[in-house]
Amino acid sequence: MKTNANYFNVNRKTWNRKTAVHAASDFYNLKNFKEGKNSLNSYELQALNDVRGKTLLHLQCHFGQDTLSWSRLGAKCTGVDISDESIKLAINLAHELDLKADFICSNVLDIDKTVTGEFDIVFTSYGVIGWLPDLKPWAKGIASKLKSGGVFYMLEFHPIAWMFDYTGKKPKMRYGYNQKEVIYEEYKGTYADEEADIISKEYCWNHSIGEVVNALIEAGLNFSFLNEYEESPYNIFLNLIKTHTNLYK
Repeated sequence: MKTNANYFNVNRKTWNRKTAVHAASDFYNLKNFKEGKNSLNSYELQALNDVRGKTLLHLQCHFGQDTLSWSRLGAKCTGVDISDESIKLAINLAHELDLKADFICSNVLDIDKTVTGEFDIVFTSYGVIGWLPDLKPWAKGIASKLKSGGVFYMLEFHPIAWMFDYTGKKPKMRYGYNQKEVIYEEYKGTYADEEADIISKEYCWNHSIGEVVNALIEAGLNFSFLNEYEESPYNIFLNLIKTHTNLYK
């Protein structure tokens, strides 16, 4: 019987393979980023506003583009990701671009042990919680890393997005909204380059909005707001149209 450690190891290896593909993809547009383009989207920029001088912990940061974008805006950043190849690239990017940010290779569920200190802001965004089997230790870890009066800000796709199997020619609704059983998918390419010559092998879990909210409340966090948006920065469904705001609807 496979354990969560086995699942995490498979996912880590997949993200290690994805890193080089993503760094070369048009989706991440690393060339423009190196030339100074900010990779953050309007939602997070408006919500967190002025981060100058604040300490910011970025969970599941991949290879650090958003982390380093916050750094460019004046935050003192630490990025965490399970993929050692992603963290290696993030460190190299920070050095190359002369940006101050620390990066730690760690499972996000272990940050109470692997990350020292507390932060003004804990941040995570876009396609993150589906990699976690249990949100209670995730939420407790976040609470343990926040300073008194600190802010946790999360952006995530609506859970309905993960009810679909995208591995075929057309998305097919296959999974439960709050499915307890692990989901395994294996497919060619990645979301950033569907034609890439790699096989993505992934174990994921679906979580309802209620599960997310209750885990954070149980960990001691108080909610300032919970917003839902009709537009997405990413074209994740069929037949979406790019609007005048440069978002998809």
